[in-house]
Amino acid sequence: MPRGDKSSYTDKQKRQAKHIEHSEETSGKSKETAERIAWATVNKQDGGGKKSGSGRAASKH
Repeated sequence: MPRGDKSSYTDKQKRQAKHIEHSEETSGKSKETAERIAWATVNKQDGGGKKSGSGRAASKH
């Protein structure tokens, strides 16, 4: 997957990123910075990309 390809994200993750990006732009960040922050936040929350069903939960070692 090439860097910057957002096709592996769910619609919900894409909506969340757009909302975060808009909030960051409103607070004075540039478009590029706002987009970077938005996707970093989505990745931090969800681990990035789509999740298949079972077997994707983080193990508690």
